[in-house]
Amino acid sequence: MATSTFPTTQYTSEQFVESSGAILFDLSGHTKQVCLLYHQPGEEPGEWLLAKGRRNHGEPRGSAALREVQEETGYPCHLYPVRMATRTTDPTDTGNVPDVVRSHLNLTEPFMLTVRELGGSEANVKLIWWYIAEVDSDGTKPAKGEEQFTAQFMDCQDALQKLTYQGDRDILERAISLVEGS
Repeated sequence: MATSTFPTTQYTSEQFVESSGAILFDLSGHTKQVCLLYHQPGEEPGEWLLAKGRRNHGEPRGSAALREVQEETGYPCHLYPVRMATRTTDPTDTGNVPDVVRSHLNLTEPFMLTVRELGGSEANVKLIWWYIAEVDSDGTKPAKGEEQFTAQFMDCQDALQKLTYQGDRDILERAISLVEGS
């Protein structure tokens, strides 16, 4: 039996968890703003985070991202289409399409995937699919988000400075560049 020449790691369903998140933009004003979550657990210093959470079984990843953003921030939103380089194929492609990076307009696909090793005695990973979302501008006042979070819109550069984790900064930087390039 042949073995793949590519390094491969396989995980059973008990060894991985899937999450989805989105960078929530407000593009209605003269400057782009992004929503961050502030989490202050008890006496410890608080953290500035991006909205994300576990996907329900049977739930499309993009729907999970929108649900989690609305649950955590209170803001209804929709996926925001961007111009993006990707290795996905177009539905109109025929035959054997080369596996190369191509740029497409108006994509609402994940723009980034985080693979977080969870540790423990067995291999466990968390897969986080990242999307870009825009707050709905129908004038609807948002509901209250989850109690442990305070949602705040701010200038993109301020958000980059506030985020607690470098990985979140990297995700936000990529999202900003995609929105600016669309």
